[in-house]
Order: sequence, then structure tokens, then C-alpha cells
Amino acid sequence: MSLFSWLRPATPLLAEDLQLRLQHLPLGAELRECSLREQRWVVLDLETTGLNLNKDRVLSIGSVVIEDGAIDFSQQFERTLQCVDMKLAPSMLIHGLGPSAIAAGSDPAEALLEFMEFLGDSPVLAFHAPFDQHMLGRALKDHLGYKLQHPFLDVADIAPLLCPQANIREAGLDEWIDWFKLEVFERHNASADALATAELALILFSRARQQQIHSPLNLQQRISQWKRRQWAPSF
Repeated sequence: MSLFSWLRPATPLLAEDLQLRLQHLPLGAELRECSLREQRWVVLDLETTGLNLNKDRVLSIGSVVIEDGAIDFSQQFERTLQCVDMKLAPSMLIHGLGPSAIAAGSDPAEALLEFMEFLGDSPVLAFHAPFDQHMLGRALKDHLGYKLQHPFLDVADIAPLLCPQANIREAGLDEWIDWFKLEVFERHNASADALATAELALILFSRARQQQIHSPLNLQQRISQWKRRQWAPSF
């Protein structure tokens, strides 16, 4: 044994059926030149114990699918992850997940594996995607020993890129909902926020086509160019 082997996190011990399912997960596909309408998108929202990327944990997963240019309500995912030692945190008062609901939730390894099977090889859309990507990736590593490699696109970047006239680049999801006058009847739980993000994404895809952005790969490239311009020094 290496002198420093104890410093490395142990690989999670998984039941044989979970290991087999894990081995059959498809790899995340790179963004393609297909049309935005042809691409299957998985819209993700996570509720967490807080905003600390290194300490806080995923409490619930909510997800819907955009396919054939519309939200496919037959493809939805929602799980609360079990956590028996959870203390009440301020964020839990916002998303309404009390200790009893969390204690009665799904086994984290099972829930995360089910989500990855639901995700397939599709790219992910999320609002403030880097946070969800990091938190999901850490949970997958901790509970399944799995490395997340799926592409994520941030709706919080797509919106100001395509709608600069709104002048609300640093806005949250609520501000964009208000700007587009979307009727959203529920917020601040994972499934409701994923649905609101999906509705916003569909409007933005229409704006993208009007601006000659026709493929997921082209959209990713335009986002990268836009972000470089935002950070470029002005003289």
C-alpha cells in the first residue's frame, strides 16, 4: 500500500446490480451540428443544502426533457435523496424539503443512477449550470465513483447573449421569467424550476434561430465567443 493511499477517497461499494447498470450507462455525446429542434435536451435543476461547492449536498433532482421542439411531459424525473443526518438549513425553508421528507427519500446511489439512465447521452441545460454541474458531478463521484462528462449549457448565459436589449445579464431565473412574461405558478423546488427553465429555453431557441444559430454546437460556440467579449479589457 502506498504511504499516501489513505488520502485518496475510497471507491463506493456498490451492489452488483448497480455496478452492472453503471457499466451500461452511455457516455455523454459531444454537441453536434444537428438542429436545435432535433436535439434531445435534458433540463436539470438541483436543490441543495446550500451554495458551498465543497461541503453542501444534493437534496433533490428535478428534470424535464425538451424534444422535437417542445417539452415532453412524458419524460420527467424527480427524486429526493435520502439523508438521515441532515440538519435544518435556511435553504430547506425555501424549497420546502423538511427533515422527514429527506429521511424518507431515495437511496442516493440508486437515485443518481436512475437520473443518469434518464439522461442518457443528452446534453444538459440548467440555469447557472456550472453550479449544478459541479454539485451533480461531486454527488456522482461520492456515491457511484462515476465521472460526469456530459456537456452543460447555461441558460443564464444564453438569455443575455440572445436578448442584450433586456440589459439584465446578471439576472436570476425570476427576472427572466418576468421579462418574458411567463406564467409560472410554482417555484423553488427542483421540478418546478426545471420546468420554468425549459419554458425559458424554448423561447431562447426560437430567438437563436432568428439570429442564425441553428445547432447545439453553434450555440455553444456563440456562448464562448460572447463570454470572451464580456471579459475582454476595454480601452
